[in-house]
Amino acid sequence: MTNGELNAILAYYIEPGVMSAAGEYLDQLRALPSDVLSLVQTLQGLVIHIFWAERYGVKLPEERQAEVQIRPVRQKLARLLEIDPAPITIARPPERRLVGNCRDFSLLLASFLKAHGIAARARCGFGTYFMPNHFEDHWMTEYWHPEEERWVRVDSQIDELQKQALKLDFDPLDMPQGKFILAGEAWQMCRAGQADPDHVGIFQWHGWDFIKGNVLRDLLALNKVEVLPWDSWGLTEVSVEAFSQDQMDQMDRIAALTLQGNESFGMLRKLYEENPIFHIPAEWAA
Repeated sequence: MTNGELNAILAYYIEPGVMSAAGEYLDQLRALPSDVLSLVQTLQGLVIHIFWAERYGVKLPEERQAEVQIRPVRQKLARLLEIDPAPITIARPPERRLVGNCRDFSLLLASFLKAHGIAARARCGFGTYFMPNHFEDHWMTEYWHPEEERWVRVDSQIDELQKQALKLDFDPLDMPQGKFILAGEAWQMCRAGQADPDHVGIFQWHGWDFIKGNVLRDLLALNKVEVLPWDSWGLTEVSVEAFSQDQMDQMDRIAALTLQGNESFGMLRKLYEENPIFHIPAEWAA
């Protein structure tokens, strides 16, 4: 890959997408520190994970739980400032943080990084560190490290409380291979008989259709369209059991492309742009 090709890829991931654009709050993001540790710590003082809230002493009413349905960053920041109008440089007490989930932590961190000119993207897949012998539905953020010439994986949801509760033995700011399994990798592992689809998912939702959905979500995330973990559209609404051979071959190709790194960038963009079945309803990003 030439320097020009790499620079074009990085420029694409520095530019916000329909979900990661901060809108009128961009200047507030640019006022934040630019190093990854400080941005993660800032984010953890602004957002509380819906499934971890009680660990922080917060009982969420239904109207607050609905905040996980907010898709774009600019709307998330608007809601955060509606709850507490203090500048986003100031950490909120847990009960005044925006309610989110792993997708929201990942998307917001990507947005924070983009505001500082750092190439970043949310990725969809599965965490291996939440339950033994289980691939848990999860999202994380990748950012480009220019000196090391690699995408660094960050789980910005994991603060000190969660790290201790999960007994993690790795750095969430630079996750080693094997801790987070990209959706395409999970698909390939199950196709090869190396993993059980029934051990891939979350709560009562698991199996081939769940894995397929995350592969498609990761395809969209690589095209800067970060949908909600439960959004359903296009090919996600077709059961794997009902797939034609062509559809199965297409899923195998998508899974492979999402794993090939920078080399597959052009093909991923072309696949997404030329296939309306992957496009989301316009109102989701409004």
